[in-house]
Amino acid sequence: MSLEIRVVLVEPIYQGNIGSVARAMKNFGYTTLVLVNPCKLEGEARAMASHARDILEGAWITSSFDDAVKGSNLLIGTTGVSSFKAGEHSRLPLYTSRELKEKLKEYRGTASIIFGRENNGFRNDELKNFDMLITVPTSEIYPIMNLSHAVAVVLYELSELGGGNNPLADGFDLQLLYGHLEELLEKINYPLHKKDKTSLMLRRIFGRSGLTPREVQTLRGIIRKIERKMDAQ
Repeated sequence: MSLEIRVVLVEPIYQGNIGSVARAMKNFGYTTLVLVNPCKLEGEARAMASHARDILEGAWITSSFDDAVKGSNLLIGTTGVSSFKAGEHSRLPLYTSRELKEKLKEYRGTASIIFGRENNGFRNDELKNFDMLITVPTSEIYPIMNLSHAVAVVLYELSELGGGNNPLADGFDLQLLYGHLEELLEKINYPLHKKDKTSLMLRRIFGRSGLTPREVQTLRGIIRKIERKMDAQ
């Protein structure tokens, strides 16, 4: 059984970085590259890709984040520790890519590893979609890594990740579960000022737990029974 790793670059602005990412992917045996609204891919990108031009030329190019991660079972964002602002997203634990490998080795499915913009990372609405967040520990003296270097380190740590027997739940079914949980919060009159943060926290808990299809259906069945019981009162 295998776990497919999809490398997603969100609005990369330097074609040299894109070519270097393709090269790093080939170095470590990964082939699926997705580019969201990239810069033009011309001679510099091809030159930096070197013998990985097949990965560069075969990259999926999309106009939206949602299209880039469609079909993924797990969305994994990347960030630098120093750039991770405190606030609602601090409820999402930061893992190193080595720790991620340990968490993923028993699962099969498609995991998208998503790298943010070179100049300003991710927007808040994108961060809210992630099931997990990973980081590459760096020196406090100069913590910000070049995009292609960060991709290379993460893929090196994940190299020889074969995957296991436990299937990851379908992303669409997870979204149904999260929507169902939000409906339940509404029905129990959960405090409005806490609802969004609690919904986000629940997504984080279930997202990083690696739910299987059967577990998702069981959870949704429990919620439905709770709602029917409430409606009957």
